[in-house]
Amino acid sequence: MQMSWEPFLDAVRERGEYASRHEAERAARVVLALLGAHLVGEVRAELAARLPETFELILLNPLQAAEPLSPERFVRATAAWIEGATEETAKWDVGAVLSVVSEAAGADLTRRVLLQLPPGYDLLFGRAPAA
Repeated sequence: MQMSWEPFLDAVRERGEYASRHEAERAARVVLALLGAHLVGEVRAELAARLPETFELILLNPLQAAEPLSPERFVRATAAWIEGATEETAKWDVGAVLSVVSEAAGADLTRRVLLQLPPGYDLLFGRAPAA
């Protein structure tokens, strides 16, 4: 089921402790554009279908990644795209957005998303590392 705009942003805003919905939206746009570059095929389409329409389009029309980014490089790339961000604040942004994405996706789809990503993304999605 597709999550609607306001509940999605409110959840990101709460998790990220953002002062405004605008800050939550900015973080979500950057993180989802970077995430979309790492996902392909049915998994990306299924995940996009569970997000609010604007974010669905961002996930489906991503930047193209030259190579999969490790979790650390993903956080650094996020910091580079968000004005005034540091690696620490970007890690917070990534975690806030991806934990809400994980909830919207559900356990099975999140597991399939993680299979397309380099090792170590579990924690960014708010999940314990796979054994």
